[in-house]
Amino acid sequence: MPGPKYSFDVNGPSNWWSENYHYAQSVTLPVGPIVKCAGQGGWDGNRFIDTTNPAKQVRCAMENVDRVVREAGLRGWEDVFLVRSYHTDPMESLPALLEEINRRIPEHRPIWTAIGVKTLAGPEMVIEIEVEAARHDGQGD
Repeated sequence: MPGPKYSFDVNGPSNWWSENYHYAQSVTLPVGPIVKCAGQGGWDGNRFIDTTNPAKQVRCAMENVDRVVREAGLRGWEDVFLVRSYHTDPMESLPALLEEINRRIPEHRPIWTAIGVKTLAGPEMVIEIEVEAARHDGQGD
């Protein structure tokens, strides 16, 4: 099955955002199963959330997303086509998230919306990441 086809608005004003914040402007999906992942917070393997380290919460949330997507039978972050990140303080957690996304999937830019919120389900949480993923062979990136 061919993979999702990503668009970056190459000749338009939105391209700057795509280039500098590592995300696509749109995605066209082939017919096939789609995995929708519940929001994943920054808890570690012991369900501990480090309230003193937002970057660690971001890393843990990224690892949790990867694990859940893999458990659904996909390859992890490389099969993610849509990201929604919720931040209690975007200026605190967004740089760490951008760094993690660039590190994990440097050649792949899913569509992405980052949302600032007053609070998340757990009062100690600074980030929650929700994704949608579909198996593909990497074509269309």
